[in-house]
Amino acid sequence: MSRICILGAGAWGTALATAFVRQGHDVRIWGRNPAACDEINRLHTNTPYLGDAVLPDALQATPNMAEAVTGAEIVLFVAPAQSTGDVASQAAPHLSASAVLIACAKGIDNRSGQMQSEVIAAQLPDHVVGVLSGPSFAADVVRGLPTAVTLAMPEQDAAQALAQSLSGGGVRLYASDDIAGVQIGGSLKNVMAIAVGICRGGGMGASAEAALITRGYAELVRLGVAMGARAETLLGLSGLGDLVLTCSSELSRNFAYGIAVGSGRDVSGLKLAEGVYTVSIANKIAAKHKISCPVMETAGMVLSGAMSAEQARVALMSRPVKAENPETPKSPD
Repeated sequence: MSRICILGAGAWGTALATAFVRQGHDVRIWGRNPAACDEINRLHTNTPYLGDAVLPDALQATPNMAEAVTGAEIVLFVAPAQSTGDVASQAAPHLSASAVLIACAKGIDNRSGQMQSEVIAAQLPDHVVGVLSGPSFAADVVRGLPTAVTLAMPEQDAAQALAQSLSGGGVRLYASDDIAGVQIGGSLKNVMAIAVGICRGGGMGASAEAALITRGYAELVRLGVAMGARAETLLGLSGLGDLVLTCSSELSRNFAYGIAVGSGRDVSGLKLAEGVYTVSIANKIAAKHKISCPVMETAGMVLSGAMSAEQARVALMSRPVKAENPETPKSPD
């Protein structure tokens, strides 16, 4: 069994910690909020994120970074994507030289345009950095319901060994060495989920939602391949699988956020939706690569207030008619 540190006491961090404790691993969560850590330790709940779900008695949380990280063999970065660099910097003095680092947040850094693994590697260049992503709701994982995700590492053999050691109970990990693809799928699907949510909130109907999911996925693949992903990775759990889940339930913060925007509701009190922060930098990257992403571009305009949901519908439906699949994206050699 491994000594595991989870950096982030939100829904997904707590869910992963719960799953690993149930497998018998020695797990400690680091969280910024001392009151939240105290609730996990004393009451075995994390009510702001997971309601009345009961957490394992053995699960411990601390606001002390040194206490959480020291001696950990595996460190998972599960804090919000835009704070990953700051968290990595705080963890640096306490990491063991052999610690394996795994990026779990889904988002592109909106200042640098870097993937999460790149943000971590920039702060901690002497460590192996992997990625965990895929179709998963924290509430399902805490309940022990079946969940499958992808673990990517620089080497396939290392990914396979780590996936084997971290699989168990309701969680199954599939190994990959396509670190770029696993991250890009998880990041861009958040933007597409907001777009589909806007469609739902605006009452545009199930047919429009299906069209947006399909065309949004085509954009995700085009841009992902241009950014270095393998097309087959984006067809898997961390791409298509995650997109389908995120666009199917209001348990998805990004989908729920889009619904609120599309229906004209106030979004100021909603929980963090990573796609809101990813959309602007993703559109800049698409422009740099000269990749056409009308769904993503339109979602960005709606979120910025430059276009209403109704104007977005008209804009997308009035685009020039063309072949559905003019060419099939090819993965880089």
